Amino acid sequence: MPGKPAVFLDRDGVINRSVVRNGKPYPPASLSELEIIPDAVVSLKKLAEVGYLLIGVTNQPDVARGTQSREVVEAINSHIKAELPIVDIFTCFHDGKNDCECRKPKPGLILQGAHEYKVDLSRSWMVGDRWKDISAGQAAGLRTVFVDYHYNETYNGPTAEFIIEDISVLADIILNS
Repeated sequence: MPGKPAVFLDRDGVINRSVVRNGKPYPPASLSELEIIPDAVVSLKKLAEVGYLLIGVTNQPDVARGTQSREVVEAINSHIKAELPIVDIFTCFHDGKNDCECRKPKPGLILQGAHEYKVDLSRSWMVGDRWKDISAGQAAGLRTVFVDYHYNETYNGPTAEFIIEDISVLADIILNS
């Protein structure tokens, strides 16, 4: 029996608003700073209604760096899962220097989610707002959508199949492709 299609979603910037300081995105520091993007709610519900599994994949290196607690990250993830039709959020708590397999741009989180939920990667997507998300998605064999918020950072990864500036069009792009 073939696996299910999924949409893998970066958390900060795709599901919830990033906190942007000096043009650079950061995760919310607390549950009170969490703001789910209203247009994401509409797009994600539409995708779930037609049978896509929605799976979050997020790097949270501030835990390894000691500037964020694992409990706060997990509380934010739990709140998002309670509010949206997201089946799970896979999190890498490592810093880049750990060279783990789960930290994007490596595809470890995607592959873990695909294995656990029996996902057909050939029918699935990755949506992210940074080059590491797109690299991870392509490394896992997914089609990719880049949400371009024009952050003040160099994009040094592969080109996504679709580039959007508004998450409200996400469902239409996936459903019409």
